[in-house]
Amino acid sequence: MVAGGVPVRAARKNAPPREDVLVAAMATIAERGLEGLTMAGLGREVGMSSGHLLYYFRSKDELLLQTLEWSEAELGGARRALLARRGPVSERLQAYVDLYVPTRPRDPHWTLWLEVWNRSQNAGPQERDRQAAIEGAWHRDLVALLAEGISRGEFRPVDADRVATRVRALLDGFSIQLAVGLPTLDRTAILTHVREFLTETLAPRP
Repeated sequence: MVAGGVPVRAARKNAPPREDVLVAAMATIAERGLEGLTMAGLGREVGMSSGHLLYYFRSKDELLLQTLEWSEAELGGARRALLARRGPVSERLQAYVDLYVPTRPRDPHWTLWLEVWNRSQNAGPQERDRQAAIEGAWHRDLVALLAEGISRGEFRPVDADRVATRVRALLDGFSIQLAVGLPTLDRTAILTHVREFLTETLAPRP
């Protein structure tokens, strides 16, 4: 069996580690945007032919999804670290929001997310399940934060799952505006809006 005209055994031997390909893909998105990410160009970056890349990733859709999963694993580590902090839950909740919202227009992680979302219209059930797993991790961590805040009396008694769903919808809406560069709100204004919403929704009643 061959891949791109080279025996598969040789392709495996000469291929860089999978993570190197994903790091290179993310770096390309950060520097040149999605339009600058091609299989041929990425292959040149890592010393592989586009045929070899297609052998390992099957399609550009799969490459993008694996790159997103790798990026999310990095963010997941940061998220778990902030959840493990001591101190007021409200401070950790603000840190969660800060990690969630894009850092700037064309934020590479959010640029990748939006492209994967767009391509998910034609994705199969396994790919959709993998995307749902990423969403689910963010949701479960937010529910856990809200539940802890309620149990400590920092937040009023609310349905943590329902509030988490609404908070993430708010974050997604603002994040998309910022990621695509709409000249409506900057990041500081977005964080202020979210902070006000959280206070209105969660602050204990007198």
